[in-house]
Amino acid sequence: MSARAARSMPPAEVPSPCVSICAVDPAGGYCLGCYRTLDEIACWINLDSAQRLAVWDAIAARRKADDAHR
Repeated sequence: MSARAARSMPPAEVPSPCVSICAVDPAGGYCLGCYRTLDEIACWINLDSAQRLAVWDAIAARRKADDAHR
């Protein structure tokens, strides 16, 4: 799912970006499956919709940066 798609969801239903591929990139410090940091993963359950959407925006930025380095 993209950050744009997450924003189109009802506020109470912002989905988790988890794709069940859990491996942390030691250089970047984020999960190679969902692009969240360990802190974002740990806090996800307690985040409100606005905070979850902010994580989705951060994910989009990390993916873009990762794609630029390939």
